[in-house]
Amino acid sequence: MMIVKPDVAEPSIRPAIAADVAAVTRIVADAYRHYIPRMRQTPSPMLDDYAERIAAGVVWVIEARDAVRGIVVLVPKPDHLLLENIAVDPICRGTGFGRLLLVFAEAEAIRRRCPEIRLYTHATMTENQRLYARIGYQETGRRSEAGYDRVFMSKCLT
Repeated sequence: MMIVKPDVAEPSIRPAIAADVAAVTRIVADAYRHYIPRMRQTPSPMLDDYAERIAAGVVWVIEARDAVRGIVVLVPKPDHLLLENIAVDPICRGTGFGRLLLVFAEAEAIRRRCPEIRLYTHATMTENQRLYARIGYQETGRRSEAGYDRVFMSKCLT
């Protein structure tokens, strides 16, 4: 079976709406499912209530060819913007959607006058830690939180 990647000519990022709940939930599940054996538990993004998160206005989606292809969850905090989750549909790997969502997250933090963007990832997701380090995030700590071994990272935007 041949998999055809979607046309990426015109991706756009917009706030998620209620009609996106199913697509967002599916993309997160598909993007994180392969981590379950490594983590020996369900990744926390797979447990989120995306109807609730979308209603709270913290979920953004990237669309291409009239379909949601990826998501980012951005939670405002008093002194920073928390990039809580980023996921791209696995069929869109290599399209640059993840990079576009990361650039968007940083631009959104700057727009909100946040001097810093923070994120966390699971300790076993070493490839994510390397990616974030390559684009300027620095590790700020490691600790167990909500039953997960997390690596915390931040990037100064000033």
